Amino acid sequence: MSCGLALAIALMTSDPAVALAAAQPETQAGAPVSVAGEPMFADIIARSKRLKAQVDGWTASGAANAPGFFAGVDYTGFKSEAERLAALDMQGHLILKERGTDGDLKCILRGISEDMPKKIAAVEAARSDGGRATALSELSYLLNDNVEVITAPPAPPV
Repeated sequence: MSCGLALAIALMTSDPAVALAAAQPETQAGAPVSVAGEPMFADIIARSKRLKAQVDGWTASGAANAPGFFAGVDYTGFKSEAERLAALDMQGHLILKERGTDGDLKCILRGISEDMPKKIAAVEAARSDGGRATALSELSYLLNDNVEVITAPPAPPV
């Protein structure tokens, strides 16, 4: 195998989030620091709020119960944005892990990243209007959690 081909394969299979995490500034050990003002975390907050508003709108209007809803532009665009948000949550997890700070937020972001696709799948799998309303409510709650955990004041070290 040529060196160029080996390098291309290595680059294609590497996780760009790891490089982003390594490039983030270091923090002082023991100092509680809020990440809410950092650009990537602010982007996560903005995306979560926007997606939550969309889910809440579908819940209020019953739009998700309409035939063909999941094939429509609104939903497919939402799903794509939610997948991107889950990837950003994982990047946030990796950044905090690399910094060695804020264990709770680090773990929560990873959990949200892993739960987002499951909540979306639950909305799609719901076979009744009531089941779909419950699944949308849980998705809305997860998106709200995404905002609240980042904007919560950091706890002092124990």
